[in-house]
Amino acid sequence: MKTPIATANAPAAIGTYSQAIRAGDTVYLSGQIPLDPSTMELVSDAAQAQIHQVFRNLQAVAEAAGGSLNDVVRLSVYLTDLGHFGSVNEIMAEYFDEPYPARAAIGVAALPRGALVEMDAVLYLP
Repeated sequence: MKTPIATANAPAAIGTYSQAIRAGDTVYLSGQIPLDPSTMELVSDAAQAQIHQVFRNLQAVAEAAGGSLNDVVRLSVYLTDLGHFGSVNEIMAEYFDEPYPARAAIGVAALPRGALVEMDAVLYLP
């Protein structure tokens, strides 16, 4: 059985997807870009501000599922400029405790709405 997860504290889905889906003990969080949930606009053109907003959006969805970012077991990071990867590492330490999740960082040509970063995650909630 799969259960959709939704919260007004993260951007509403802008397509045919759910913010997250719970299947058993696992919650799959859809990709989040740095949209302000109240305006549905990019928070800034600055990479660091965008990275913070993506983590806040993921955190809101994780909390709506009954968890936190510390329940993330897998994180995927998509960057239009891999030069921002150092900022991801630095900022990530503000949102996660050790042990950190498994992670991949992927360089992409473009992201929705001109975002510089997008992340998706998998939570384990036994």
